[in-house]
Amino acid sequence: LGLYTSGGGTAPAQVAGVPTPVAQEEIDQTDQVAEVTADDHRKGPADAPITIVEYSDFDCPFCSRFHDSMNSLVAANDDVAWVYRHFPLEQLHPQAEAVAIASECVADIAGQDAFWNFTDGYFAVRGAQDATPHDVLIPRLANQAGVTTSALQECVNSGRMQAGVQADIDNAIATGGRGTPWSILIGPTGKTYPINGAVPDAAIQQIIQLARDEA
Repeated sequence: LGLYTSGGGTAPAQVAGVPTPVAQEEIDQTDQVAEVTADDHRKGPADAPITIVEYSDFDCPFCSRFHDSMNSLVAANDDVAWVYRHFPLEQLHPQAEAVAIASECVADIAGQDAFWNFTDGYFAVRGAQDATPHDVLIPRLANQAGVTTSALQECVNSGRMQAGVQADIDNAIATGGRGTPWSILIGPTGKTYPINGAVPDAAIQQIIQLARDEA
């Protein structure tokens, strides 16, 4: 997979997710969420009793808004951790998977702080409606995170991050994800709660409180 699939100077499409057949039964599959491990990208305490696992698409405008919400919620709740996983919707955002792979290369080369530097920076740019082409923005943010363009390109060209991104995609679908952002709150007892879409901060806080109350 190449790092850049085109110049990509247009702003992301204003869409929430991939259309799916409506005939399917609504079955809660969130308990299929893959176990959170030290390899995950996490903000918040490692021993937090509540974890919100988000499956996100870098070029989804709703994900930019939700990213801001999650940063605020983790800062405001010392019992909540946030895990970021990938769910690029290729049909809608053809270059989102390339950004996901680049972010994993940044993490692999420079560590978790660099990953969050890249990720927060990317969503800040796109959330501000900045349509800087992918082939300019990705290396710029990687450089700011401490990764050289040549190291980034070598990692992307190697293909070694592809399997991890695909595993996130597969798990997002297995848990019931059909669009982005798709999130699952894991409560203190291990009970799972779906968070579908870029719901308001107050709604997320209500689910957090519900998980506390049901513990």
